[in-house]
Amino acid sequence: MSVIPDKPALEGLEAKWDGVWAEQGTYLFDRLRAAELGREGVYSIDTPPPTASGSLHIGHVFSYTHTDVKARYERMRGKSVFYPIGWDDNGLPTERRVQNYYGVRVDVTLPYDPDFTPPFEGNAKSLKAADQQPVSRRNFIELCEKLTVEDEKQFEDVFRQLGLSVDWTQTYRTISDETIRQSQLGFLRNHERGEAYQALAPTLWDVDFRSAIAQAELEDREQQAAYHRIAFHKSDGSGDIHIETTRPELLAACVALVAHPDDERYQPYFGSTVRTPLFDVEVPVRAHHLAQQDKGSGIAMVCTFGDVTDMVWWRELDLPIRTILGLDGRVISEAPEAIESDAGKAAYAELAGKTVFSAKKRIAELLEESGELLEVSKPFNHAVKFFEKGDRPLEIVSTRQWYIRNGARDSELQEQLIAHGTQLQWHPDFMRVRYENWVGGLTGDWLVSRQRFFGVPLPVWYGLDENGERDYDRVIVASAEQLPVDPTVDVPTGYTEDQRGVPGGFQAEVDILDTWATSSLTPQLAGGWQRDEELWNLVSPFDVRPQGQDIIRTWLFSTMLRSTLEDGRSPWKHASISGFIVDPDRKKMSKSKGNVVTPADILDKHGSDAVRYWAASSRLGVDAAFDPQNPTQMKIGRRLAIKILNAAKFVLSFPVPEGAQVTHALDASMLAALDEVVADATKAYDGFDHARALEVTESFFWTFCDDYLELVKERAYDQTDVGQPSAALALRIALSTLLRLLAPVVSFATEEAWSWFEEGSVHTTAWPTAGELAGGDPSVLSAASAALIGIRRAKTEAKVSQKTPVSSLTIRADDHTIERLTLAEGDLRAVGRIEKLELLGGWNELVVENVVLAEQEEN
Repeated sequence: MSVIPDKPALEGLEAKWDGVWAEQGTYLFDRLRAAELGREGVYSIDTPPPTASGSLHIGHVFSYTHTDVKARYERMRGKSVFYPIGWDDNGLPTERRVQNYYGVRVDVTLPYDPDFTPPFEGNAKSLKAADQQPVSRRNFIELCEKLTVEDEKQFEDVFRQLGLSVDWTQTYRTISDETIRQSQLGFLRNHERGEAYQALAPTLWDVDFRSAIAQAELEDREQQAAYHRIAFHKSDGSGDIHIETTRPELLAACVALVAHPDDERYQPYFGSTVRTPLFDVEVPVRAHHLAQQDKGSGIAMVCTFGDVTDMVWWRELDLPIRTILGLDGRVISEAPEAIESDAGKAAYAELAGKTVFSAKKRIAELLEESGELLEVSKPFNHAVKFFEKGDRPLEIVSTRQWYIRNGARDSELQEQLIAHGTQLQWHPDFMRVRYENWVGGLTGDWLVSRQRFFGVPLPVWYGLDENGERDYDRVIVASAEQLPVDPTVDVPTGYTEDQRGVPGGFQAEVDILDTWATSSLTPQLAGGWQRDEELWNLVSPFDVRPQGQDIIRTWLFSTMLRSTLEDGRSPWKHASISGFIVDPDRKKMSKSKGNVVTPADILDKHGSDAVRYWAASSRLGVDAAFDPQNPTQMKIGRRLAIKILNAAKFVLSFPVPEGAQVTHALDASMLAALDEVVADATKAYDGFDHARALEVTESFFWTFCDDYLELVKERAYDQTDVGQPSAALALRIALSTLLRLLAPVVSFATEEAWSWFEEGSVHTTAWPTAGELAGGDPSVLSAASAALIGIRRAKTEAKVSQKTPVSSLTIRADDHTIERLTLAEGDLRAVGRIEKLELLGGWNELVVENVVLAEQEEN
């Protein structure tokens, strides 16, 4: 136990107690105890691994506090809590941060330089890509590893200051050797079961990151466009068909015109052909139900590929591919074979090498010169697909990629995923619909390969034929014993290094796995799957997956998919979904909008307990507005934390005689009311409603401080009063109970106050049990509180101090209330300094009247 300070303060409590908790192992997962308790005695949390690229923001503090409050509650309920944390290192955000921090970019042709020193050690964001220094792939990866480790340390410092009760010995990185081994093993098992496969297909492509993008990583953004009305010429020479397109630059990639089968305007032309303007290529006119009769001229140009609908038409109408865009987003130099005329080839040469924007401008000029551009509409805004972390619209190019089946074309798997989502307990429940809508709206399998560098290597090689070309039918997979592997360095079984890249030899896969392909295995990574089976059996399926609502379609779904494929079950029992943090204008905070608030200064200024209080005041699934200029909730939380310290010191100033018992009706009433709070808070925490638990506890705490403490303090001071032992004991019991009820949220102040009179940590002490404090009549306290409020109001209206003695005073109320007030009469007289108190029944409401003040105010 520690000494009660003369002036309790919040400053310094974070550093003090973080050090104590670390030294004493307060939050370590006890494997031996967990084994004794069995799976039902363990509470396991699949904690989100934050992306280690830059800095945390206030949204992290918000949602991670929600998880921590629940973890602390379950720990106090006697569970052995498995609360790990990971760092999401790999992926495109990390690579972009490294490029902007060190001023480098990858050139895969460069050799490794063991003595390389980056040109910058700070913000190089203003550099253009061409000005970034080229480095080898290995040098770049080393810089990624260096910077993420530095970021992780900063993240840990913030989380420790916040008071997260994670087990810091149970951490993982998504790019460590062990993580790579488990991630590659998961992929190999998918491949062995036929769930992972490779295909050459149209791919959503980010031209800046030079990588394929999955459906789950897309977002729509408003972009300006204009319709270009263009004339296609009927092959029989009988006239033209007019189409309207926002992407005339793709005209050379046109493979068909499509109209709705019920559109009478175009029914005569189905099965016929037309010739494209400028390029004079013959293309068919086809029917398809996705064509919109009321959009533009009602007939669409199908290009390979302009948008996602083009991909559907290409696949379902069995159309050819004519590729004109390269992986850099520019028009390729070689014209499609279908362009045979000299005029067509000359027109194409005008576009070669241009960006999409420049090609659009030039082809409009060419069409205008030829008379085939009939009209350009006024600009308008429409939704365009972007990579969620990208800056330019996505293009669609044909590339060879790896996929994992996700139910998009497998109704049985889709039904399993829906069933597991139904079995999962969602908090709040309406978030289930977002998951089900995503599963039902999948349009293709999960694209898991990325053309990047810092990530988990795909553990495969390819056999080379006698000409040294890749034979995609000869995929050579690593064995489980070889993992982790880097195919660009390691050699497949049965081959030697001198066979790399030569005819009849092998070639490495250089792509890496999508970061979600690793993050989808967080239960396995944290829980010891295929590494520590005893631990895995103790913690899985995990009790809860806490996360944000925006990544239901990515992290939650992908984890559910991998668990369904591997174990045929949901990876968790519950999913708790936090809302967003929004700015004062109710806009979601994000780095791209520039309205993000970083938490370090907020924690320093207001204190961690105040920030935790603000976060815990919001229910799951509900967005919370945060204005750093007016953080009202944090100010309220800080006031609560300070009051906890001062109230605890005050309560502990009253000695509790040996053998004391609660005998006074008012004391028993207070404890009975507190017992109801215990029941309500326990029910709320069990239902993942931390905000309700905090609300009922805080409300009673202020009643306890403002009313009960004031009512009994004279009796508790007076050791000659027969009721003193009862008051002192009731105060001590209430303090112990309230500190435990508030501990999950106000974690530092409660620990400090607890240390003044108890051994050990409040956070490992048993949660109070409903029924332990029952026996009294809660209405005695409520009646006394109402009377005290009336007495205070009467003195305020008389414009005198609350310490002013009262010669006489009358309280009238209903008979039931008067009966309860009689039980607290002595305490009411003491707190109000009332010489004569008259209690009158038979009235409908409580009224304080006939107040006669003493002649002189007592100082």
